[in-house]
Amino acid sequence: MSFHPYWIDGPERPGRWLVTCDHATNVVPPAVNGGDLGMDPADMRRHIAFDPGAMGVSRHLAELLNGPALFANFSRLVIDPNRGEDDPTLLMKLYDGTIIPANRHADAAEVERRLIAYHRPYHAAYDDLVAQRPDRVICAVHSFTPQLQARPPRPWHIGILYAHDDRLALPLIERLHQEPDLCVDGNVPYSGHLPGDSIERHALATGLPNILIELRNDLIAEEATQRAWAERLAPILAEVLDQTGL
Repeated sequence: MSFHPYWIDGPERPGRWLVTCDHATNVVPPAVNGGDLGMDPADMRRHIAFDPGAMGVSRHLAELLNGPALFANFSRLVIDPNRGEDDPTLLMKLYDGTIIPANRHADAAEVERRLIAYHRPYHAAYDDLVAQRPDRVICAVHSFTPQLQARPPRPWHIGILYAHDDRLALPLIERLHQEPDLCVDGNVPYSGHLPGDSIERHALATGLPNILIELRNDLIAEEATQRAWAERLAPILAEVLDQTGL
């Protein structure tokens, strides 16, 4: 059976929201070094290979918002779907102190092969889902590690990332600040501006309302907590979208 680089939950759901999960899995396709990047299995379970917990949150969130969800079915270390094709971090050879052996000698031809097999099909599916509704709203779900090696701990529970379009992000941050138990801020732990990334390509370029949610991965390590966060966020997202009139 041939490998499929993405899957879609609920493609028939009629809602405006499209939930995406660029870093859903740590899967290495069989055609990439026999399905093994040469890394310790423990490293493949770390944030360097995927966004732990983000898949479950995305799945539940899309169901609650009655919209489709799109998932990349390959590790970010195979090729990162949340990077532009000319981004120097598209194919990582060293990440957070860990060498990726199967990528060390990857040349331009290998990068192109992985773009054709995995990256471009994922973005073609993304385009198709966006095109289903002219009033589509995109919610990208990611997770972040509580602490990078040799760096200070990250206190935030959730970050809302945005770049040139803050129409949805700023009201959402303001609303989340009303939750007394949450440590939340905008553009943490990363900047929301990454030229060529998924949000720029599919939302900013088309003028669609969008947000990128970053959840700290220790808070969404279990199915129950993934569901709980989705159940908490879904009504807030719907409320904020309604209030903005977007």
